[in-house]
Amino acid sequence: MLSRAAWSLVLRRGGPGTRGKHSLEGSAPSERRMPPYANYFAQRSYPMPDEPFCTELTAEQRALKEKEKGSWTQLSHAEKVALYRLQFHQTFAEMNRRSNEWKTVMGCVFFFFGFAALLIWWQRVYMFPEKPITLTDEWKAKQLQRILDMKANPVQGLASRWDYEKKQWKK
Repeated sequence: MLSRAAWSLVLRRGGPGTRGKHSLEGSAPSERRMPPYANYFAQRSYPMPDEPFCTELTAEQRALKEKEKGSWTQLSHAEKVALYRLQFHQTFAEMNRRSNEWKTVMGCVFFFFGFAALLIWWQRVYMFPEKPITLTDEWKAKQLQRILDMKANPVQGLASRWDYEKKQWKK
């Protein structure tokens, strides 16, 4: 409730952005951008942005733009690349280049796996109670011998597989 009231107050006063302003002042497109980059949006599916990558040009860049209006055969390769960089942020090869983000993701996954394993180990050592006596090997051996001595389920069970004369399992 309090955060909603604070947010509405920020918007009414025109706080961090121009969202709250409803007047004509300050609504020109050039004032809404952060120089020197415009509202630039280019990606593989939309390679031709509406606006150039760099909008505010230095003196060298303006001279290069004037030279662009002439013959392109007089431009050097470096000047052509500089003109391309004024218009576009990346080439298709740079856009399609693989990133190393998978290393960060896999590092985080392995970190959380390790943390979970440490947590499980800690719980086994310090939180879980001791194993019951019925899970020890001696107890299991005594229980098996008791079942065999009682000849429990002699048709299809364990007793049917035990040779009582030789005192060993049937082969």
